Amino acid sequence: MAKEKKELDLTDLPGIGPAVATKLKEAGIVNLMGIAVLSPAELADTAGLTEVTARKAIQAARKVLDLGFRDASECMEKREKLIYITTGSKNVDTLLGGKGLEAGSITEAYGAYGSGKSQIAHSLAVNVQLPLEQGGADGMAIFIDSEGTFRPERIKQIAAARGLDTEKILKGILTARSFNSDHQMLLVDKIFEMIQEQKIPIKVVIVDSLMSHFRAEFAGRGMLADRQQKLNKHIHSLLKLAEQCNVAVYITNQVMANPAVLFGDPTTAIGGHILAHASHYRMYLRRGKSGSRVAKMIDAPNLPENETVFWIYSGGVTDAEPKD
Repeated sequence: MAKEKKELDLTDLPGIGPAVATKLKEAGIVNLMGIAVLSPAELADTAGLTEVTARKAIQAARKVLDLGFRDASECMEKREKLIYITTGSKNVDTLLGGKGLEAGSITEAYGAYGSGKSQIAHSLAVNVQLPLEQGGADGMAIFIDSEGTFRPERIKQIAAARGLDTEKILKGILTARSFNSDHQMLLVDKIFEMIQEQKIPIKVVIVDSLMSHFRAEFAGRGMLADRQQKLNKHIHSLLKLAEQCNVAVYITNQVMANPAVLFGDPTTAIGGHILAHASHYRMYLRRGKSGSRVAKMIDAPNLPENETVFWIYSGGVTDAEPKD
């Protein structure tokens, strides 16, 4: 049955021909799950169908996908088959549950500039290309750069320090500079097409940073509601991408000083509750002693609050202090 699900296309559903399938794909609906979660009215409006035809297509998709409840042992079995991508630091991997960045989930790292967010992003873009037995995913990376932080020179440096083919590693990373929030959202929609239609083996999607454009374009409290509504749509596209395409999503986030905190660290992630609830794993990064970085697990559905230390060196991130 699992094999049959993979082979079925939108055009295999009743009432959906090539022209209708093209309309749906242009709207970002590229597989049966995208049909199954719609209402008849939504599908009819998107595809130009009657509600009766739309209802039949939705029912057929739901029947094939066997949507419904399952016992916890099945969920456990599914989770045991998840792919993980090492950060390069065993300490950080342990903080994230033991194996690294989890596919099907969003991992958020927030912190001040220089805390190591982008360094982990560059390391992940290299590590995802490693074989499974080395902590990789045998896949490619997408790097959406909203702040101009992506550096191919850094990728080459990491790859060379680890004895990897630098040109091959560079070709395994697809990057795009987003120029505003709409462009950033469009790039995420484009990834669905690359995975579903072009069959590009993307295993990690990096957004560095998620909030940069939203913060610049929606200034002041008067625009906060509009910003959060748009952010909510964007983060749910990333959630859908992670879950439906089984990719790991790593997002970096900016911070602000919370004036309400009188004692202790006033550093707070921006993005509000919408972003906080959407991220499965939320890490706070900061500078430590002797050039080290500290990673603290702030929130995770299955992990305790904890922290660890890591360093940055020519080969990415590591557990030991680099020797000069």
